[in-house]
Amino acid sequence: ERNHTYIGGKISVVGTPKRVYPVETPAELFARLPADKDVVAFQCRNPIHRAHYELFIRSLDAPNVGEGAVVLVHPTCGPTQEDDIDGVVRYKTYEVLKAELNNPRVFWAYLPYSMHMAGPREAIQHMILRKNHACTHFIVGRDMAGCKSSLTGEDFYGAYDAQYMAKSHAAELGMQAVPS
Repeated sequence: ERNHTYIGGKISVVGTPKRVYPVETPAELFARLPADKDVVAFQCRNPIHRAHYELFIRSLDAPNVGEGAVVLVHPTCGPTQEDDIDGVVRYKTYEVLKAELNNPRVFWAYLPYSMHMAGPREAIQHMILRKNHACTHFIVGRDMAGCKSSLTGEDFYGAYDAQYMAKSHAAELGMQAVPS
């Protein structure tokens, strides 16, 4: 989780933190997701709502997504900004929708990651994270991971900068961007 000091170097043994929500390793997700289908990743740092549902379901029909694709709903549930809704509460909203939806084309997993609000660069980081979790496509929303200027209060990044950057680096990352 978020600390003052981080350590680099070879790791021999690591204990897994205890969390309220289940966390799978990339290898565990690879084993659970279909290997022969496109996997579209949807990530969010907010409680889920109807617009999110429509977004990730409709992404399965995007022009660059193959027939029979599945979606991985993979929200970030780590520590957030002070004014954000707690990760455990967010996790519970996803679990309610998961139970109600019961759709075989929708897979669910939780990422113990804290958003850094780094705009386009964070979109690239999320594409890499999701590729490491067996995804082939990544939904990039308008103003993804955007933030406000601390001086002016204006948006720091342009509304579509993350989408432009994701599309321009998609081939090099071996991922497809699905703008929304």
